[in-house]
Amino acid sequence: MKMKAAVVTAASDGNVEIVERDIRPIQSGEALVEVEYCGVCHTDLHVAAGDYGKKPGRVLGHEGIGIVKEVAPDVKNLKPGDRVSIAWLFASCGSCEYCVSGRETFCRSVLNAGYTADGGMATHCIVDADYAVKVPDGLDPAQASSITCAGVTTYKAIKVSGVRPGQWIAIYGAGGLGNLAVQYAKKVFGAHVVAVDINDDKLALAKEVGADFTVNPLKEDAAKAIQEKTGGAHAAVVTAVSRAAFNSAVDCLRACGRLVAVGLPPEMMDLSIPRLVLDGIEVVGSLVGTREDLVEAFQFGAEGLVVPKVQLRKLDEANAIFQEMRDGKIQGRMVIDMKACGCGHAH
Repeated sequence: MKMKAAVVTAASDGNVEIVERDIRPIQSGEALVEVEYCGVCHTDLHVAAGDYGKKPGRVLGHEGIGIVKEVAPDVKNLKPGDRVSIAWLFASCGSCEYCVSGRETFCRSVLNAGYTADGGMATHCIVDADYAVKVPDGLDPAQASSITCAGVTTYKAIKVSGVRPGQWIAIYGAGGLGNLAVQYAKKVFGAHVVAVDINDDKLALAKEVGADFTVNPLKEDAAKAIQEKTGGAHAAVVTAVSRAAFNSAVDCLRACGRLVAVGLPPEMMDLSIPRLVLDGIEVVGSLVGTREDLVEAFQFGAEGLVVPKVQLRKLDEANAIFQEMRDGKIQGRMVIDMKACGCGHAH
């Protein structure tokens, strides 16, 4: 049996090659998934460009949704026909201090889909059955693909922020993640939300999905505007890949506020130590979400509280999508429809 996949080029030059490969037999604890949809995430661009180490030939993708076709004889939690996700948390060891204390994404020997394990940007993917989270009925699978990474990442970040109903949270970056962050913060956590982005179209979309007000830092000082209108945010989640956003987010907080870092700009952020100490500011990182976080994030999607904005594309458009992402042209999330792979086969 063959599969088609988007793999990192030999040169790790930031693009992908669409290749045909044999599907190996599944082993103990594994399941074979026929992929329906796979979202495209900024992390895919980093892996394709070798920013975290070169991975030539790696199948990208960690926002996969598909149908289980086959399970190994020892697999009890999945059966053929189940719809499951292929997330960044591809597998962890299950027994270290992080895995046993509900912090499995920080496992030191974790495997990540589309980075250290072959991912979901393919017609088929072999998964670790224990880590494939089931998608609830009533959740559109293309929308579920966005929740598999962008959704669970922001849902978890807002959990980590500790924001309570009626408090203010600032979401820096209103793209694929930020748009969902606004929705989870508003509809699930009952917070007041301010969205910050340098793109007015993204801010308009954030307002549409529930932001109480928006700020464009190219037009005004975001931290100052937030301080004036809210008395300072209780929490901030930064999805923007920008050092300036992290610096502004610290300044937008009230005393004892907490900044949750999600985006991964390569630079350092500035942190005034007197402000940290005298104002009791907390800065904490949040990394995707656990399997249980994903179950919860999916459920809020199935209940219609959170609706990802997705656009369907074909597998052979992967490089074009990457370019649009680099150019910052994308609204919501681009999702590859594997059944529209243009290969001429009926799926």
